[in-house]
This record gives sequence, structure tokens and C-alpha cells, in this order.
Amino acid sequence: MGWIFVFFAAMSEIVGVIGLKLYSQNKTIRNMLLYVGGFGLSFALLYTSFNYLQLSIAYAVWIGIGTVGAVLINMILFGESKSVARVISIIAIVIGVAGLKAIS
Repeated sequence: MGWIFVFFAAMSEIVGVIGLKLYSQNKTIRNMLLYVGGFGLSFALLYTSFNYLQLSIAYAVWIGIGTVGAVLINMILFGESKSVARVISIIAIVIGVAGLKAIS
């Protein structure tokens, strides 16, 4: 059950990142709600996951999934660099997150 909360917390964090990017470009109520709501829900779900998982593992996996998701979304939707170094770094994060999940 804890992993479900972590997964949805990471997805909410990605929504928050999209909202942050959109809000920085166009300060509308909708973009602000995406930004604040995404991060708010993300923190609430992460906090709930601590009832099932160790804080250190849940937090690290949440950060890893959120970071990879944010980078991929920014590369796909907002035209950020798709350099080899970025892709290798994303792969390294995914391997690290998978390793943490495997040992917990």
C-alpha cells in the first residue's frame, strides 16, 4: 500500500512541476492551482506513505521518480536539452530508485 502512495505522490509532484513551469510563464489561477495543488497533494501522499514504509526509502524513491518525471516532461513538452549526459543521468537515477525499492 505504501508504494501506491509513493507512486501517486511522485505523479502529483510532476503535476506540480508542470504547474510551476506554466505559472512562471503565465500567472493564471489555473496554473497556480496546478502548481500549489500538485505539490500539496504530493506532500500529503508522501506523508501517508510513511505509515507503511521507512521514511528514508519512501523519500528517496519519491524524489527519484519525481525528478526523472520532471526532467522527461520538460524535455518532451518544453523543449529542454536531450543531451546524452542528461539521458545517462536519468538512467542512473532509475537504476538507483529500482535498487532502493528492491532492497526494501
